Amino acid sequence: MANLTTKTYNQQGKEIGSFDLNSDIFGVDVRVDIMHLAVVAQMANSRRNLAKTKGMGEVSGGGKKPWKQKGTGRARHGSSRSPLWRGGGVTFGPDGNRNFSKGINKKVRRQAIFMGLADKFNDEKLILLEKLELTGAKTQDLNKILLALPCKDAKNLLVIDKQDENIVKSANNLGNVKVILADSLNAYDVIDAEYIIMTQASIPVLEKTYLEKTIKAKIETIKKVSPKKVVEKSKTIKEVKPKVKKDLNKTKKVNKK
Repeated sequence: MANLTTKTYNQQGKEIGSFDLNSDIFGVDVRVDIMHLAVVAQMANSRRNLAKTKGMGEVSGGGKKPWKQKGTGRARHGSSRSPLWRGGGVTFGPDGNRNFSKGINKKVRRQAIFMGLADKFNDEKLILLEKLELTGAKTQDLNKILLALPCKDAKNLLVIDKQDENIVKSANNLGNVKVILADSLNAYDVIDAEYIIMTQASIPVLEKTYLEKTIKAKIETIKKVSPKKVVEKSKTIKEVKPKVKKDLNKTKKVNKK
């Protein structure tokens, strides 16, 4: 497939040229159902199990029988922490052991990331920076760069190739900016952002992290089905076919008699 091109900007927000993007990442067909699966699974896996109630055995107190079993005229009770009593335990309440996690195939998760990037590229909401360098951890400097770009003050995902404390600390005070490494992309952040700002250096990291895995997986599947096995199968089919025909002819003759 032919490579795709996008505009390249410098830190002053000026267009300085174009850059070829890999169509295996930025040119895939977008499928909403796959993106939805990945986002739902990611949100479910990050969900914390907070709901927890105490049962009758967990509530403090209630060790003594409230009154004797017979002779009082009142209903019999063995503990003042029964679910029937005020301040007692909860029946069938959440116990804090509920599992919200959802499984998803690695290939599907990877494809969802590619689709999110491709969708941003198609909508012209992918901005490529020649480089991003800050002299210090200053929010004002980073905000000035972002305001000079087409994204302005939209919800942005800033993708960098390696950890840079100056960029991370500068973005901490900006509510509309999230910084992420190219080898740690996820479907939710890619889809949730209005604009994706990537440095040129992050593209090779992206290709190395995600594309090499898909290529290795394809090679492994090809190795599993060796050409020798395929030839053996074809030979056995050729040998079996004439035998089957002879048996059918015999059965036909017998039926005629």
